[in-house]
Amino acid sequence: MTVAGATTGRPDTLADEIAGAVLAHPSVVRLAGGAVGGHITHLPGRRVVGVRTAGPGIEVAVVVRLGEPLAGVGAELRERVRRIAGDVPVDIEITDVTLTQGAKEE
Repeated sequence: MTVAGATTGRPDTLADEIAGAVLAHPSVVRLAGGAVGGHITHLPGRRVVGVRTAGPGIEVAVVVRLGEPLAGVGAELRERVRRIAGDVPVDIEITDVTLTQGAKEE
């Protein structure tokens, strides 16, 4: 399934592109699977945890570094996703926050 307006038009790269853009945000520590693995895109032979592209919109779950206002971080992430996926509904779920100042978690 392809989300309308996606830059590549390929569902196998859409989730990867979104994951990369979200992880590049300085407040994002890592992507998260959400409750009971709800935020996962299943692809042939692998999955992208933290990004769900099935359905009419995009869902992303993240753990963020505490520091910036969470609403602002969510809005910035939503805009990053829309630059890739187009004008679709985007749900950003901040599943946890951390005080970590070091490198991003793997």
